[in-house]
Amino acid sequence: MDVRPVAVVGAFDLPSNSTRMSNDVLTAASSSVNSVGFPPLMDSSDRISSLSADTLDRHFASTDFYIGLGLAVSSSLFIGSSFIIKKKALLKLAGGDLSQRASEGGYGYLREWLWWMGVITMGVGEACNFAAYAFAPASLVTPLGALSVIVTAILSSRLLNERLNILGSLGCALCLLGSTVIVIHSPKEEEVGSMAELALKMQDAGFLIYVILILLTTGFIVVYVAPAYGRTNILVYISVCSLIGSLSVLSVKGLGLAIKETLGGNQQFTNWLTYFWLICVASCVSVQLVYLNKALDVFNTSMVTPIYYVFFTTFVILASSILYKEWSCLGASDVLGNLVGFLTTIIGIFQMQLFRDVNITLHQVHRLVGRPSACLASAEFNSSSNLVDDFCMRTSSNSRRTVYT
Repeated sequence: MDVRPVAVVGAFDLPSNSTRMSNDVLTAASSSVNSVGFPPLMDSSDRISSLSADTLDRHFASTDFYIGLGLAVSSSLFIGSSFIIKKKALLKLAGGDLSQRASEGGYGYLREWLWWMGVITMGVGEACNFAAYAFAPASLVTPLGALSVIVTAILSSRLLNERLNILGSLGCALCLLGSTVIVIHSPKEEEVGSMAELALKMQDAGFLIYVILILLTTGFIVVYVAPAYGRTNILVYISVCSLIGSLSVLSVKGLGLAIKETLGGNQQFTNWLTYFWLICVASCVSVQLVYLNKALDVFNTSMVTPIYYVFFTTFVILASSILYKEWSCLGASDVLGNLVGFLTTIIGIFQMQLFRDVNITLHQVHRLVGRPSACLASAEFNSSSNLVDDFCMRTSSNSRRTVYT
C-alpha cells in the first residue's frame, strides 16, 4: 500500500509563488527596520571580512605598540650610559687648560676619543628613540626616559664616585613608578597617519604660537640669562636643552613618519616637508648637545639627568598635545592618570635634589627608627653631615656632661 507523507510534503515543499511571497515579505521587513534607524542586514561574508579587518588593525596596532616600547627602553639604556661616558671625558679635560672646557666656551672635548664614544652611544640611543617615535605616540615614548635617570644615577655612583644615598634611590623608584603610570594611561594609537595630515596640523594657530614662543624664550635665555647665571643655576642650560628638545621630538616624529610612509610604498623623499624636518632635527640636536655639555661640565651628573628629564618630558608632552592632538582620544580617567604619574615623577626628582647632601644609608635609617622620639626631637641635624653620627655624638656628649656633674 502506497503511503505518502502528505502532511509533511505540504508543510515543506512550498510552491514557487509562496517562496517569492516570503522573500518579498522579508525584504519589506528589512527595509521597514532600516527606515526606523537600525543598520541594514549584513551578509555573513561581509560580517566575517569586517571582523577580520578589525582584528588585523588591532593586531598591527598592538605590534607597533610593543615595538615602540622595546625601542624606547633600549634608547634609555644607551642614553643613560652616554652621560657617564661623556662626563668621564669632560673630567679628563678639567685638569688641563681651562679655556678648553665646555663651560668656558671651549671645544677641547672634540679631541677626546672617549667623548666621541659617548656621542656614538648617544647616537645609537637616539636612533632607537627615533624609531620608537615612528611606531608609538610621543606621550608614550618620552616618559620612558626615566629609565635613563636610573641608569645614570647608578652608574655615576659606581664609576664617577658621585653620591647616591637611599633617599636618592627612593627618588629613582618614584620616577620609575610615575613613568609607568604615564605609560599605562597614555594613548596607544597614532592620531596622525600621513604626511598630508601632518601638513594640515602644522598650519594650526596654536602650534605656530607655540613654536614662536619657544624660539623667543630660548633666544632670550641664550643671550641674556646664560652668560650671567649659567654657572650658578642648573636650570639655565637645562631649560635651553628642554625647550629646543621639544621641537626636536616633533621633527623626529615627522621625519619618522615620512620614512615609515616611504617604506610602505608612498614615496615621501620628493616632499619638501621631509627635508624641512631633517634640517630641524640637525639644528635642534646640535643646540641640545652644546648646552647639555655645558650643564654636565659644571653640575653633578646625577642632578643634571633627572631635572633634564622633568623639563624635557613636560615640554614634549605639551608640544605633542598641541601638534599631534595625542590626548584628544583619552578619557577623563586617562588624563588624570597621566597627571598623577607625572606629578609622582616630579616628586621623585625633587627628592633626589633636596636630599643629595644627606649622608645616610639604609642601616643608619634602621638605627634612627629605633631611637626614642623624644631624643630625636631634641636633636638638631646638619643636612650636609651624617645624621646618625651627629645624633650619637650629641648623645655621648650629654652623657659625659651628666657624669662630671
